[in-house]
Amino acid sequence: MRLSFYGHNDKVIRKAVEILSSGGLIIYPTDTVYALGCASLNTTALAKLAKIKNAKKTKPPVSLVCSSISQAAEYTGQMDNATFRVLKSYLPGPFTFILPVTQKLPKALGKRNSIGVRIPNHEGICGLIDALGQPLASASLHHADEVRDYTTDPDEIEQDWGSVVDLFIDSGFGGNKPSTVVDLSSNTPEIIRQGVGVFS
Repeated sequence: MRLSFYGHNDKVIRKAVEILSSGGLIIYPTDTVYALGCASLNTTALAKLAKIKNAKKTKPPVSLVCSSISQAAEYTGQMDNATFRVLKSYLPGPFTFILPVTQKLPKALGKRNSIGVRIPNHEGICGLIDALGQPLASASLHHADEVRDYTTDPDEIEQDWGSVVDLFIDSGFGGNKPSTVVDLSSNTPEIIRQGVGVFS
């Protein structure tokens, strides 16, 4: 299924929440590239996503896409002041921050000491996450062509991925550069991947 989604669309959000709540997978837009996503607390959906990414089910290769810093903290645990200030300065925006996990994560997300957190600058997707009541577990949607790392054309996305997801949320042509990944799990921030966001 493919639905158009520009800005905030309650009808599309309701349908997406219905699919995600029942263990479905979606492709959705962010403020950078399109991504694969599922409900972060749904073990069955995470296993499907891991299979698509050829990864172990015990530790799905995902980041948490949240609607707010406070929602992220429900999963990672209490943040120190320095970490909170960094997140407050750069989010929402084109960044993925790797944060230490200081409490037990939900079983579906596997055992891990850290996890990536995103809060995209995308009103509609943040509205979807709020309606779902939990973050999206998200993984990159890579193009098979090594020259073009990310697929930007919605028609190509539907052709390549339509058969393995339950819903494609089409927001027009996507970006071809991912978020900037910054590791905040140790004392000194470290840029792991330079993407759209400029971190200083």
